[in-house]
Amino acid sequence: MLDQRLLRNDPTLITAPLARRGLATDLSGLQQLALQARDLEQQRSELQAEGNRIGREVGERIRAGAAPGGEEVKELREQGNRIKQQVAALEEQEKGIEAQLLEQLMVLPNLPSPLCPTGRSEADNVELKRWGTPRLPAGGEQLQEHWQIAERLGIVDTERSVRIAQSRFVTLLGQGARLERALISFMLDHHAKRGYTEVLPPILVNTASLTASGQLPKFAEESFRCAEDDLWLTPTAEVPLTSLHRGEVLSAEQLPLKYAAYTPCFRREAGSYGRDTRGLIRLHQFNKVELYWFCRPEDSEAAHEQLTLDAEAILEALELPYRRLELCTGDLGFSAVRTYDLEVWLAGAGTYREISSCSTCGDFQARRASIRFRDGKQTRLLHTLNGSGLAVGRTMAALLEAGQQADGSVRLPQALVAYVGADRLVAGSP
Repeated sequence: MLDQRLLRNDPTLITAPLARRGLATDLSGLQQLALQARDLEQQRSELQAEGNRIGREVGERIRAGAAPGGEEVKELREQGNRIKQQVAALEEQEKGIEAQLLEQLMVLPNLPSPLCPTGRSEADNVELKRWGTPRLPAGGEQLQEHWQIAERLGIVDTERSVRIAQSRFVTLLGQGARLERALISFMLDHHAKRGYTEVLPPILVNTASLTASGQLPKFAEESFRCAEDDLWLTPTAEVPLTSLHRGEVLSAEQLPLKYAAYTPCFRREAGSYGRDTRGLIRLHQFNKVELYWFCRPEDSEAAHEQLTLDAEAILEALELPYRRLELCTGDLGFSAVRTYDLEVWLAGAGTYREISSCSTCGDFQARRASIRFRDGKQTRLLHTLNGSGLAVGRTMAALLEAGQQADGSVRLPQALVAYVGADRLVAGSP
């Protein structure tokens, strides 16, 4: 959520950055609400101070000998009661205006960093680096896509998954299930060695948690909701991790806090009809390992680089070529100030596909979740960062395509051999 002080003092500090996102916004009405809320708060505070003064005066006069039921004290108490009624009326007005203000602020996205390249769409994203050599067809070979390889190996069943649930769900079998489990364990172990605390959070999250991370109210249609409870299936571990310290005041000495969490994730994928209908790329349910940082504001830029390097380290350990893109302002996520996307090479498809999005969110989520840290005598909003480390299904897809062999098997990278218990996947193996 954006800082109301910007809105009150100079709305162009909000509208100009939002224009870089491609959003034309008139905040004049919202500014008036913010100013009105501040004026009501000042009036209420002044009246409360006057009421407190009268209360003290009543005590002083009684101690000086005035009769508690006498006219002198009675008049003061009546004056105090009138002030209490005025304060109560102002509080009601203030609550109503604050509710309107909050409702409108909650749908405004974060302000992009000045370092973020200006652009309108993903076509304007900037490639920053590449790692590894993409595998290309050689000597007339035909490289298959991951869903073809998975079907041939018998490790994914989509038809029965439709029977169990609906389309865009998969069931992993045998070597496929083992590889998925191996990838999750490998990723968590790898991140633990780099100083992350492993977390296994609830998969069901409440409305407050989704609101704190920025998923609600704007993206309700993207999430699955439990109709009879205030619970939703988490779309990403970013949601429960944001709320891990919701409403808390941390100490500066605790920061940075670095978490790595595995969760199944659930998304409706609204608006993606007809896209990636086969395979592991775009599913309603998928597994992901999420990286999350809480840090001091002055450290967030360096933390963003380190978090991204930690995600890249998984790709490098798995020998998967990738590239890093910086998202332009028009392609930024709702809560992000700045984002690096990692795209892995899919050899069978012959293209790069997103496998991780590493974002710094500034104090946007911390303000929504009321997470601060004590810095000397003052408390300050901290900064939050998140990134996939990695999306497990997409990692499996890349491994299947990168490791496919002429004899039909799939060679696995050395880093996974101990986790899988084999150096390759072979059709017919349990």
